[in-house]
Amino acid sequence: MVHFDLLVIGSGPAGYTAAIRALDFNKNVCIIENKQLGGAGVMNGALTSKTMWELSQDYSIAASVDRGFRASGLIVDYKKVRKSIIKAAKTKQLQMLSQIETYSPSKSKKGSLTLKLGHARFINKLQVEISTSEGKETITADDFVIATGSRPRDYPGIEVDQERIINSDGILNLTEFPERMIIIGSGIIGTEFATIFSNFKQTEVHLLDRAHRVIPFEDNDVSDFVSKNLEKNGVIIHHTANLRTIKKHDDYLEVVLDYEDGHSMVLEVDVALISIGRVPNTESLGLENIGIAADDRGFLKIKPNCLLDDCGEISNIYAAGDITGYAQLVNVAELQGRYATKTVVKKTRYPLGYTNMSTLMFFKPEVAAVGANEKSLQKKGIAYKAAYYSNQLVSRAIAMRNTNGFVKIIISADGKEKILGMRAAGPQASAFIVSIAHLIDLGDSLNEVMRVVHPHPSVTEAVQECLRILKNKSIFKPKAFPDLIKVWEWKPAK
Repeated sequence: MVHFDLLVIGSGPAGYTAAIRALDFNKNVCIIENKQLGGAGVMNGALTSKTMWELSQDYSIAASVDRGFRASGLIVDYKKVRKSIIKAAKTKQLQMLSQIETYSPSKSKKGSLTLKLGHARFINKLQVEISTSEGKETITADDFVIATGSRPRDYPGIEVDQERIINSDGILNLTEFPERMIIIGSGIIGTEFATIFSNFKQTEVHLLDRAHRVIPFEDNDVSDFVSKNLEKNGVIIHHTANLRTIKKHDDYLEVVLDYEDGHSMVLEVDVALISIGRVPNTESLGLENIGIAADDRGFLKIKPNCLLDDCGEISNIYAAGDITGYAQLVNVAELQGRYATKTVVKKTRYPLGYTNMSTLMFFKPEVAAVGANEKSLQKKGIAYKAAYYSNQLVSRAIAMRNTNGFVKIIISADGKEKILGMRAAGPQASAFIVSIAHLIDLGDSLNEVMRVVHPHPSVTEAVQECLRILKNKSIFKPKAFPDLIKVWEWKPAK
């Protein structure tokens, strides 16, 4: 049997980074992948959906007529859009393969990478069986990282055929833009696809929102901002509606919605996209052979160092990424994958932290988030002060003719004035959110942060002015622009 220092199951963001980090420590690593190299981080996930979003944004800008110019004869072909998306994913996969081949055992004497395609199943805590179409192979390793990722959650009673009733894995199965589409689920993924298809202006988009607002985990002002922009973009949002059934007909789907107030609505659509979250891929891994069981939701519990909880006497199996139950984000998966490997080689220097992970939401406009929001602080009973500054007052945004956005910053109201969180929307929001994440990590007070002078004209001046508002030092004042500048405070009841 072939033996490796580290065996990684899954080549997504968590698995691939765990393997590459082990390479830094001259380990001989084997990566086992059952489907697409790169997992959901590349194909049918983050990269493909964001490529589609970028293309839709480009088309939306080209189709706009409010900037003094007009593009004539503008057309869009879904087959060509699909081809461009797949090309982007293949580019990343080839980069990953190139690195694997560069460090193949035949070429690399200090540390190596081996890729094996097939389904992995634990025989015991030292052996894994790989099943392929050609047969089975057993390999051994000193340590293991399980990074099998997640898949779209099924809707009870609705069969996904990936043709007319699809999930995010089936988007690229479409051969043309559907004339009418309903998206079941108004979380980040569902709302992103509502943005994408409405940007292309080829599809009548319906968004089913079971709650009273989209992305309900965010503060109401952020949720309302996203909802209004979706509707402005042409999306028809069905608030407080539940899906009763989807009936297939030869030429259309008949969708029955039941509303909270008791009435029902029947819609005809061409495609239904199910987007109600993701579930971990922890089945058929032979976990029973290593004394591990997933929890009620299918996740694998891990210790702070990513080691599987209750692993018994032999502590050599780790988990990282979506299967651990933490935020299902690429950056979280990569962080855990790297940390798991550092634990293996005993090179950890600080505890793994998740509190200030930045989140990007690809809507129109894009929304970025980091740190706490008001809902989480109120739930914990933490007093805070918040400020809101509209991009309509930012010179760079005005020059870009793109003022639809804002910056919202929350600080502690305990006299220390520590930055607790930020939400931002508009151009380049995804770029400058990381600066606030850094400030939160440093624990700087508002006075220390305000010493930084932002360049002019830049969109980050909104951050600068939002901070100044909290000290009543802003150039524009809330009294003069009550709809564009706001500041407020919340304290728990005594």
